[in-house]
Amino acid sequence: MKAAGVGLAALQLGNTTAHAAPVLDKQPLLFDFWLWARPNGKETEAQLKKRYKSYREAGVRGIFFEDYSKRHFQLAKEHGLETHRWMWTMNRGEKELLEQHPDYYAVSRSGKSCATNPPYVGYYRFLCPSHPDVPKYLEDRAREQLSREDVDGLHLDYIRYPDVVLPINLWQNYNLDQSTELADYDFCYSKFSKAAFLKETGIDIDKVERPEQSLSWRSFRYGQITKVVNQICAAAQEYKKPVTAAVFPTPDLARRIVRQDWPSWNLSGIFPMIYHGFYKEPIHWIGTAVDEGVKSLQGKFPLYAGLYLPDFKNLDELRSGIQLAKDNGAAGVSLFGESDFDAATIQLLRSLK
Repeated sequence: MKAAGVGLAALQLGNTTAHAAPVLDKQPLLFDFWLWARPNGKETEAQLKKRYKSYREAGVRGIFFEDYSKRHFQLAKEHGLETHRWMWTMNRGEKELLEQHPDYYAVSRSGKSCATNPPYVGYYRFLCPSHPDVPKYLEDRAREQLSREDVDGLHLDYIRYPDVVLPINLWQNYNLDQSTELADYDFCYSKFSKAAFLKETGIDIDKVERPEQSLSWRSFRYGQITKVVNQICAAAQEYKKPVTAAVFPTPDLARRIVRQDWPSWNLSGIFPMIYHGFYKEPIHWIGTAVDEGVKSLQGKFPLYAGLYLPDFKNLDELRSGIQLAKDNGAAGVSLFGESDFDAATIQLLRSLK
């Protein structure tokens, strides 16, 4: 493991633009552990100190905090952990934004806006990346986090369109068969997207008989999300802080079901959510997914496998999942699904560091 204070936050990012990836330092990549966490304001200082001490001793390098909490960030840093702000990006359901800018929101092929008819669940309020004001709005939200002295980096989540196809394990939850792309879940068909696509390609998507099958239309939408990511990455250079992202498991799957072309992004690291249980896949699929992602990146930036703890029946399975990630080229893993980790899990991480 790298010593405290060395890691993504210490990378020499170099001069980057919206079209060039950061230049990373050339030190050897070592296997790192990360955690996704939601700060709990009710926890005492003693509880947090004990937890963060155990995390660091187990080889955890840093934490992605979903909310900003000065107390949590500072106590984590006192124990040598990197503190990164986990930010919901395209999915923004703030009341003020919904009321003042309903035009910012993505629209489905069936004409339904995320502002008034969110798909699947009430909090799926995705923005339209083609709206002329949305990229700057998201850059400003990113800058708010990056400007905090105790924030070591920015971690983007929901940096995509809504799922046009859910992981198969979730179909039954919504009484859906998504063997084909259904109009209610295929985004973004806002007037801003249509106009931008027409300007870029000369194609009026409203005149395309099967728009969901248009390769040009898919490619355009990949580029719209990439544009937002790379604008945020360019802004982050001013703060000399890294940007990472939680993404769908493999490049192919990400493009197909959420229009996310993450190998094209100018990040400092990527965290694919390789939640094998969501896709009804066996544990060995973790290695397959990591291998596909690592090969697609060709060394552009490191890949850390995101693992969902409830998908593992026991610690032996978790050990196997971590080893598969490591053997297939992952620079580390990030764990999600528990607010705290029991002694056995901590001991497992300690044995693998």
